[in-house]
Amino acid sequence: MKQLLALSFILSASHLAIANDNTHTLQLQDVFDLEYANQIDITDDGKTVYFVRNRMDIKTDRKVGNIWSVDYKTKQMQPLTSGVHMDYSPVLSPDGQRLAFISTRDGSSQIYMKWLKTGAIAKISNLTSSPRAISWSPDSSQLVFSMFVPSKNTPPVNLPGKPKGATWAEPAKFIDDVYYRADGGGYSQKGFNQLFTLDANGGNAKQLTSDEFDNAGDVSFSKDGSLLYYSANRHKNGELKPTNSEVYKLNLNTLAIEAVTNRNGPDQQPKVSPDGRYLAYTGYDDKRTNYENTQLYIRDLKTGNTKSLTPNFDRSVGQIKWAANSKGVYFSYANEGQTTLAYQPRSGKRKVITEQIGSVAFGRPYSGGDFDVSSNGDIAFTLADTQRPADVASIKRGKTQRLTTLNSDALGDKQLAKVEEIWLKSSHDQLPIQGWIAYPPGFDKTKKYPLVLEIHGGPVANYGPHFSAEVQLFAAKGNVVLYMNPRGSDSYGKEFAQTIHHNYPSNDFDDLMSGVDALIKKGFIDESKLFVTGGSGGGVLTAWIVGHTDRFAAAVVAKPVINWISFVLTADFYPFFADYWFPGKPWDHIAHYMKRSPISYVGNVTTPTMLLTGEADYRTPISETEQYYQALKLQGVDTAMVRIPDASHGITARPSNLMTKVAYIQWWFDKHSK
Repeated sequence: MKQLLALSFILSASHLAIANDNTHTLQLQDVFDLEYANQIDITDDGKTVYFVRNRMDIKTDRKVGNIWSVDYKTKQMQPLTSGVHMDYSPVLSPDGQRLAFISTRDGSSQIYMKWLKTGAIAKISNLTSSPRAISWSPDSSQLVFSMFVPSKNTPPVNLPGKPKGATWAEPAKFIDDVYYRADGGGYSQKGFNQLFTLDANGGNAKQLTSDEFDNAGDVSFSKDGSLLYYSANRHKNGELKPTNSEVYKLNLNTLAIEAVTNRNGPDQQPKVSPDGRYLAYTGYDDKRTNYENTQLYIRDLKTGNTKSLTPNFDRSVGQIKWAANSKGVYFSYANEGQTTLAYQPRSGKRKVITEQIGSVAFGRPYSGGDFDVSSNGDIAFTLADTQRPADVASIKRGKTQRLTTLNSDALGDKQLAKVEEIWLKSSHDQLPIQGWIAYPPGFDKTKKYPLVLEIHGGPVANYGPHFSAEVQLFAAKGNVVLYMNPRGSDSYGKEFAQTIHHNYPSNDFDDLMSGVDALIKKGFIDESKLFVTGGSGGGVLTAWIVGHTDRFAAAVVAKPVINWISFVLTADFYPFFADYWFPGKPWDHIAHYMKRSPISYVGNVTTPTMLLTGEADYRTPISETEQYYQALKLQGVDTAMVRIPDASHGITARPSNLMTKVAYIQWWFDKHSK
């Protein structure tokens, strides 16, 4: 009750601040005004770009999305769909006449069709589960998608003697699956994802696969439409080796399945070239490390010869798309926190197309984004920076232009934090570390400001020069915000990412402290008001920091791992964590697990430390938070626990939860300002 009253006061105070604020800085409830574009699809002639326009609905506290188009020449936008629901996964037919998409408008996820000439829309499916990964057949007559199919689940025990009409307790739930719950999905139903085909004019879906494997993911047709290539893990005991997927081909006439690749490691994103001769896909040789560079492979479907086009490229290949002439592949990758697009010919040197692909995650400044390529080589992509969430942009004949300005109304009169890149050398070994400083609106370098160190999750992930509502809201409260990519982050190459292999947390602590020291040397930081926070992997590092230094006035540990042994034995993806993040099972390496666990250093903590986690988090279960909370209480440390009802690991999926997270963190920091 005290926490609810505190939040009520915070939100009320913020509302009052909005009414009296003449500086037009970003406020908590402005989150509901933000929009962003994603899921780009460009027409073959490059004249029109289709995209999902996402916004936050303040009445339902949900993200909603509709499909829009924008004209390259006039920049005129038009809605193709509307309503307070999610329309997503738009896919143009090869003949350019129709747009298939998934919508929740009738209360469940179903496949819809938009006839582009007439404007007619119709629901063409009546599915029992949510469809995923829609793909068109080459002749535009069929759609292929994946869908979960439940298995028969007969409990091994049935109680005798229940009288007719009697009310007994709910039956026990019997579980024997490796993966029995998933973050964001809860406890799982028995079953598997299978592939289906559906006539583009509607009708009953036909099931293509029916065995006890998850046959899911993006698919690609052979040129004649007789074969379907897709990625799956169909190995015996594959659930215990979750990264060992292969590319398979499914004969649509016989439904026979044959493996195309065969190695230990993930093979994904199969894409048949437009001329039908080659198969592009991504993957790497699994060496049971925390990170390997994903490579781009090309397989000659006539000869079977396969080669990597990126054997010496020290970055991970992301999304891939063939050029229309089949002579090369476009692919995205993260480089120093920024998503980049390159063109890789089948033979020859790579060419960078743009370094401006913008993230579509606007809560925190993670990299990412989307792109598509037309038949004539025009490119559409998400464009974003530190001042705006993702818009739609295009590249035609080498010229880049923004096609939309989705947030001109929401942010046009706001004074936002200016974000500046910083490079420094770690005190541990002089390793170069990149970071970004967000300066509060009206920043005056002659004054002293509180510093908020905000740490990314992952741990193999990266922040970059992208719009972040959370960073902007902290800065709007008068804080200088520092976010960094310490060792272990990706986008800096394999060696940089692998420095934390079986070694996390470790000297990433030194990297972060070196960043704090670098800002203090600039002369505008109040050293009595140093604060630190982070979520997931950032929560781990925040808990690690307060166990190794008392220099921070307060800390907020969000959705952390506190005890690696209990984490591996309660997290949803536990086979991966045990085999790739550690040298072996917990009981065989207890000392190693505990050496890297923040709980081992709780006896050192004096920093006031609040914890914040979703109650439905199955990635870093709330039991981790509860352990640390109770340990801190036993230690006599000033602590509090904030539990977000019904929230999974992605706490900020609902806009009000993003507001809650920022408001509570800022309240804790304000409470402990000296």
